[in-house]
Amino acid sequence: MKRSKAEIVSEYGPFPGAERVNGVTYDGAHVWFASGEKLNAIDPASGKAVRSLDVAAHAGTAFDGRHLFQITEDRILKIDPKSGKVLATIPAPGGGRDSGLTWAEGTLWVGQYRDRKIHQVDPETGAILRTIESNRFVTGVTWVDGELWHATSEGDESELRRVDSKTGKVLEKVEMPQGTYVSGLESDGADRFFCGGGKSGKVRVIRRPKRSSAVGDSNVSIGATRK
Repeated sequence: MKRSKAEIVSEYGPFPGAERVNGVTYDGAHVWFASGEKLNAIDPASGKAVRSLDVAAHAGTAFDGRHLFQITEDRILKIDPKSGKVLATIPAPGGGRDSGLTWAEGTLWVGQYRDRKIHQVDPETGAILRTIESNRFVTGVTWVDGELWHATSEGDESELRRVDSKTGKVLEKVEMPQGTYVSGLESDGADRFFCGGGKSGKVRVIRRPKRSSAVGDSNVSIGATRK
């Protein structure tokens, strides 16, 4: 299994009125983060917050190419990012115990924090299509280049983990600095991860480790990509 130390490229925040970061996503132009009662957009070039939506935002956040999705208590909201209007809702699989959220292969992927699970969910109905077990708390989830990654935080230790999308086997670990909590995870589709910083109110940018040339240690068979 490949191991490495996280390389923090930059940090955004903390931001006025946003005491914590509950979830993060990326729409190709802005980094969005959930802060309790608002969804906030950051310009990644300047690190400044440029707009916000009045939406309850309690956990993970995702973007499907057109819409934002936000975990709010025991529901997942589908949101128009231009107006902030809630277009639809589905039940969250954890019933309020959900954490990370991302979009891949036309479906939502939802982390369950203390239950240590990741669910693939139908975005129209909320039906669970697949469940992957973890041996650590799940605090964020993302896909990039056919690879499933999730964040975990327990005590003062946090990691980013690449896992097999069918078995949950850990294939790679990226260790965050001691005491650095991760409360959400998203890829930019290239070489960066955006990591929510929980009560710190920060979003940290982590360089994604270079792909190993080894064969047979990735989960590319599912072919999941961000749309």
